[in-house]
Amino acid sequence: MSENRYRFSPHTNLSVGELFFFVAVDETEKQLGFKDLAASALLLGQNDVPVAGKLGGAAAGTSVISIAARKVLPLQLRQRLPTIVGIGPRGLKIAFTRSLGGFVGRAVPVIGVLTMSYDAFFIVRNTVATYNRLVMPEDKVL
Repeated sequence: MSENRYRFSPHTNLSVGELFFFVAVDETEKQLGFKDLAASALLLGQNDVPVAGKLGGAAAGTSVISIAARKVLPLQLRQRLPTIVGIGPRGLKIAFTRSLGGFVGRAVPVIGVLTMSYDAFFIVRNTVATYNRLVMPEDKVL
């Protein structure tokens, strides 16, 4: 590690590790801001609400978002739609539903995971790019 020192926003005399940390915090704040709902989608999609009467082999419980979506969208469809209900040792666990609300409720956490993955990719990419623009050639990463 070099002995070079850097400045970033109000912070001065930063080591390369400290600079990278502050750049990462800044990029995370820029990417997520107040508009990010991915974490909410993941939390609301957790099947932690107890439900009685499920058949054997079904995942225990249901999610808050699934309960709400089934109330708001009480439509029953003619065709069964595939939904992701979990990940197991053999890959994705797929279940089918005719309930439009159930389909939407099960899609929300999947959208949350995809959104968080997108955010994480851009946070890392932008952090490395910004850091590399700020430092001397011997302190660059990747």
